[in-house]
Amino acid sequence: MIRTILLLSLALTLAACAPRPPAPKGAAPAFHVTAPDFGDAHPVDWGAESPRSHSVHGIDTSVWQGEIDWPTARAHGVNFAFLKATEGGDRVDPAFARNWAEAAAAGVPRGAYHFFYHCRPAIEQARWFIAHVPRRSGALPPVLDMEWNPHSPTCSGKRPVAEVHAEARIFLNAVEAHYGQRPILYTTVDFYEENRLWEMEGVDFWLRSTAAHPSDRYPGQHWLIWQYSGTGLVPGIKGKVDLNAFAGDRRAFAAWLAAQN
Repeated sequence: MIRTILLLSLALTLAACAPRPPAPKGAAPAFHVTAPDFGDAHPVDWGAESPRSHSVHGIDTSVWQGEIDWPTARAHGVNFAFLKATEGGDRVDPAFARNWAEAAAAGVPRGAYHFFYHCRPAIEQARWFIAHVPRRSGALPPVLDMEWNPHSPTCSGKRPVAEVHAEARIFLNAVEAHYGQRPILYTTVDFYEENRLWEMEGVDFWLRSTAAHPSDRYPGQHWLIWQYSGTGLVPGIKGKVDLNAFAGDRRAFAAWLAAQN
């Protein structure tokens, strides 16, 4: 009996000391989606196609939002954030580094976006973005923000459709090669229509539509992110902020996040 007990004790000791099997490669912890508790300075009567029919919401920010209380924003429904990083080939958003670090510390999945400057070669802009945005496992895909900028003092003109498509491809291909993630293309209704962006295949779109569902403004277009307000009111942020909805449900969002690792 004593010998049996000793053998059993030894077996249990060895089992406790044995190394645990490694976690599956690429496994990601489950992400808890928080329902949005947002207001809007200029609310819209959405009817049946309300952004609230989507369960996952987030924001996009720049220096204009000032210092953000990221833990509070996260607790009130900010489940993802896109942060302005760069513009053109010589500008970095002053709040980017702080937001990049603090959003991650608060448990907010975050990505970076680049505001495209139509008077500078796309490859120069891609290199500028790459030089200032860290390559981190778990970060959201990089974003190219393409829209007209008629108020620019140095680059207010428009470019031919073929040139817009070619420059977009150069930027998207360069950042995809560097980060190993399929980038997202953000755009507005007028830019989308004038440049026939529906002709660009293999692109994940982030579409701005603040008065109607994307299915009305961009008929037949697949989208990943919908920017539905530029006047959102989010606890933890002073002033107004852009609000966004993810196209899929919570399960799809978790799978999308896991794919970024």
